[in-house]
Amino acid sequence: MTWILIIIFVIALDQFTKYLVINNIEIGASITMIEKFFYLVHWRNKGAAWGIMQDRTIILIVMTILISIFLVFYMYKNNNKVLRISLSMILGGAIGNLIDRVLRPEGVVDFLNFYIFSYNFPAFNVADTFITVGTIILGIYILFIYKEVEA
Repeated sequence: MTWILIIIFVIALDQFTKYLVINNIEIGASITMIEKFFYLVHWRNKGAAWGIMQDRTIILIVMTILISIFLVFYMYKNNNKVLRISLSMILGGAIGNLIDRVLRPEGVVDFLNFYIFSYNFPAFNVADTFITVGTIILGIYILFIYKEVEA
């Protein structure tokens, strides 16, 4: 049941880092880590990635719950370790952001802010990071590992 430990780890790390941000950085404030590249900020996002679906919290909560149920079912039905790791990372991140949507009416806490070649990449959090990495691993699984069962 390694995948359950991954989910718990992702949720715990996400919520712990958000707790640190909430208690140490004022909303809207910024701490320079690497000048013109990396900043710790404290923003709230009432939408999904890049701020899409702003103020559609109920829809996002319902979608997250339904997708999470599907991911748990799919992990249970498949034994491939790569698939389970990727889905565990995605699920842990989704639940981490779901906790924010349910418990924090002002929005999901985002705090990692990068400038890449003068482009201000939208702030994100640990949950978003695991969702992204899990999705990349899932893509690798689908492209290079998954094999269709022949009838």
